[in-house]
Amino acid sequence: MKIIHTSDWHLGHVLYNYQREEEQRAMLDQMVEAVGKYMPDAFVISGDVYDSVQPTASVQTMLTEALVRIHNAHPEMLIVCIAGNHDSGSRHTIFRTPWRVLNVEMVGSISRDSRLEDYIYKVEGKGYIVAVPFAAERFMPEDVFARLGEMVEEMNREEQLPVFLAAHISVARCDYRGHEMATDDNIGGLNCQEISELGNGYDYVALGHIHKQQQLDSVGRVFYSGTPIAMSFDEVYRGNRHSALLVECDKHKASPKVTPIEISNPRPLVNIPQEGFAPWEEVKLEFADYPRDIPSYIRLNVEVDGYLPTGANDEASAIAGEKACRFCLINSKRKDNSSTQGKMRTFTTSEFKQLDTTEVARMWIESKGHVFDESMREILEEVKTLLILNTETQRDRGNN
Repeated sequence: MKIIHTSDWHLGHVLYNYQREEEQRAMLDQMVEAVGKYMPDAFVISGDVYDSVQPTASVQTMLTEALVRIHNAHPEMLIVCIAGNHDSGSRHTIFRTPWRVLNVEMVGSISRDSRLEDYIYKVEGKGYIVAVPFAAERFMPEDVFARLGEMVEEMNREEQLPVFLAAHISVARCDYRGHEMATDDNIGGLNCQEISELGNGYDYVALGHIHKQQQLDSVGRVFYSGTPIAMSFDEVYRGNRHSALLVECDKHKASPKVTPIEISNPRPLVNIPQEGFAPWEEVKLEFADYPRDIPSYIRLNVEVDGYLPTGANDEASAIAGEKACRFCLINSKRKDNSSTQGKMRTFTTSEFKQLDTTEVARMWIESKGHVFDESMREILEEVKTLLILNTETQRDRGNN
């Protein structure tokens, strides 16, 4: 069985007030081309197809047109799209029936009362895809991955076809570099799960949520596909590939072959300097030397002793005005002076925005002379999750 694994399209994403439709349409064009070239048996989108639970009509149209084109590139292929934490599960579910006409399975929600067999899809003569959408921990069926694996094992006893799992989760000890609101225990609002919770019944696990493409196990069965195009400047660093994954597996318990399908971005995100920070005058000169004819987004990473020089943003905007690039922001970092050690820590605005809310709470509590223990962290993480879910629920109600 052959599949294309992708995730985290985040259609509708806006970068510092710049609409990214041009790049997203180019990415979708490349997905269509990949299907036509490789002719997979299934096309798997592991969540976060939208950037918001309430996408605009134009963004929804962009996805609809793309899925129709992906289907037309290989009509026999099964398309499986699960909801991620950025998606509206109800939106996926409402349109499941018409989508099935085009061999598309939109998998929006799961709960403790769900019939688990409804989350198992068979590609006749080829293999199985188990599709588990995002759900808060209190709604997720107990041991859902292991139980589904056991169910497929029974169904697959005679044919021994490859078994694939699609899920949208945070796996403990993954590389989450570039993610906002990330700690070792919670990434992007999702508590981390041990890889062992996925069970042993799957030949390949197609994960979504983490934006860095990576292999999570030693034998090459568990992968994040990562974002096909970068969502933030913090995702742009050496070794971080943006692509989809072509996965081939001959039979159950065979080792899959995983091949990246590179996705190019017509307007990439660029850090100046490429790595680290530099004084304002050096950064300004490097920006001035940046080629005039390269469409891109620019972030300037500046090390400051105290504050940025007055008018720095105006100077940067003036430099960008003569080029094809789009200037986004100056990301300032305070210079580390040993003389400030032992005093209360201060942050620039950019630094403060990058802090996780739990980390801010920890620093405040400890500054008052109290101990910030694990139980306190768990309570705060639970409150954060509840707030996120409440926001999504209110948006869903307002949209229905």
